[in-house]
Amino acid sequence: MKTSMRFIAVIFALSPVLQSCAPVLIGAGVGAGVMMADDRRTSAAILEDQTIEIKIRGRVDEKYGEQVHANITSFNRFVLLTGEAPTEEIKQDLSIVALEVQNVRNVQNEVVVAGNSSFTSRSSDSLLTSLVKGRLTQNENVSANHVKVVTENSTVFLMGLVTRAEAESAAQTAATSNGAQRVVKLFEYID
Repeated sequence: MKTSMRFIAVIFALSPVLQSCAPVLIGAGVGAGVMMADDRRTSAAILEDQTIEIKIRGRVDEKYGEQVHANITSFNRFVLLTGEAPTEEIKQDLSIVALEVQNVRNVQNEVVVAGNSSFTSRSSDSLLTSLVKGRLTQNENVSANHVKVVTENSTVFLMGLVTRAEAESAAQTAATSNGAQRVVKLFEYID
């Protein structure tokens, strides 16, 4: 009983602070809604992609724990695997693990056989992803909402449902971004 009273007291004490967060939370929700409305995937496909990522992540973590650094990205049920694995056998097995998840259409395995990347390398990749996404918002020839950007070891992977012209424009934007060493297009074309 004491714990619930403390919880209620904390909520009352924080209520002025939490109220000031409401516009930020509402704005973020509206922004996410606008992005989803502009996504060429159906809401069911978006949810399926999230489910696929969660399922694969769980299976990889269960099977390999921290000996593998794997990033899982699903777009329209097409899975991209990036990161590092200690052996070629484990790298190949990651594809099998991903393909065994229900509704996965295909897997692109870009995992490299190496030790896990450093925090600095991952931070640099995150920065490059943000840079490419930011530059895509300025690109009049392609909507940034139609392109999924993933960066691993300075290689920029582009996914999405786009026209061929949009794909070329997005790839050019990524390729001319500071720090991008290579661009890999994994698009599905709608024309």
